[in-house]
Amino acid sequence: MGLNDTPSGERVHIGFFGRRNAGKSSLVNAVTGQDMAVVSDTKGTTTDPVSKAMELLPLGPVMIIDTPGFDDEGTLGAQRVKKARQVLNRADVAVLVVDAAEGMKPCDRELLALFREKDIPYLVAWNKRDLLAQLPAPRAEDVYVSALTGAGVEELKERIAHLSHVQEEKLQLVGDLLHPGDIVLLVIPIDKAAPKGRLILPQQQVIRDVLEADAAALCVKEFELREMLERLKTPPALVVTDSQVFARVSADVPPEVPLTSFSILMARYKGLLAAAVQGAAAIDGLRDGDRVLMAEGCTHHRQCDDIGSVKIPRWLRQYTGRRLEIETTSGRAFPENLSPYRLVIHCGGCMLNEREVRYRMKTTQDQQVPITNYGVAIACMQGILRRCIAMFPHLLDLLEGGVR
Repeated sequence: MGLNDTPSGERVHIGFFGRRNAGKSSLVNAVTGQDMAVVSDTKGTTTDPVSKAMELLPLGPVMIIDTPGFDDEGTLGAQRVKKARQVLNRADVAVLVVDAAEGMKPCDRELLALFREKDIPYLVAWNKRDLLAQLPAPRAEDVYVSALTGAGVEELKERIAHLSHVQEEKLQLVGDLLHPGDIVLLVIPIDKAAPKGRLILPQQQVIRDVLEADAAALCVKEFELREMLERLKTPPALVVTDSQVFARVSADVPPEVPLTSFSILMARYKGLLAAAVQGAAAIDGLRDGDRVLMAEGCTHHRQCDDIGSVKIPRWLRQYTGRRLEIETTSGRAFPENLSPYRLVIHCGGCMLNEREVRYRMKTTQDQQVPITNYGVAIACMQGILRRCIAMFPHLLDLLEGGVR
């Protein structure tokens, strides 16, 4: 991914939902101005959610998602409906596509109830308006469109853009912790797990946020940190490190210099940090036979010493001295039933949008399963969690007495 590309987690996710043959895919193609989805008169043509990252005026960077028919039948149909439901967990805006000639059916009403239950801003796109002799008086959420003629499509796009902008205030990454002219030291190990020729997404985003705050981002490897600290005339305002080298970096950075990690900042940015800090206390309560879920939001080629599947499980077993069962999920695969697990440890979530991270967090809370994240868990096991969240004083009250 180039530095100028908008990552999927930063795009507005727009999900198109509805019954089979309501014209979802045709409308998606009309909205995007391209043949993004396969169109056919045969019911159930869309068998899996189809996603496309694109620039959609007047919105800007978006992720368009075309979903299978919500009224699909049979064993395979039930699986397709399940996948359509999963899209609801990451949709920032939902568009219910209804066949205007047939009217709203029970499955359409079920979808509307789900939009409201999940608090998703939505519109109802009454497709095939070209088949109506006269357009009914629309309600506030209604838009009458024709994927065939293009009528109403521009209005639909404008309405989607309006809904996407009426969102809660964006959470902060790091810029609000800085002042113009500050120096931020970023500790970035370059090893076999690092992608060749580029930085990982959280590192890119932190650099951008530091620069937008009119501060300076100075990148060093972990073994260069001590020398760089000695060369600076004034201490840095903040040191941000890759969590994997927390122990070494914490030893090199003077106690008076604020220290945190990319993973902790990403947890803050995605709305997970408070829950992650609270959930870290569960690490000390793990017992023999407990199951821990390592959840990653992306899929990637795992190296021999992968952080999620190898390093953290190894550190967990060493720290607790317990025989733990570790399971790993990646990408969109997040279990609906978390009852088998004693703890969920999530990645930074850089490839997930905030809504999906919050959904995962709420799922753990509803089932009373603690959740933490990679950076918080590592800091906890290294005994430096208090130090690494000290710039967020309100979070210190969430720590149980034994957490250092």
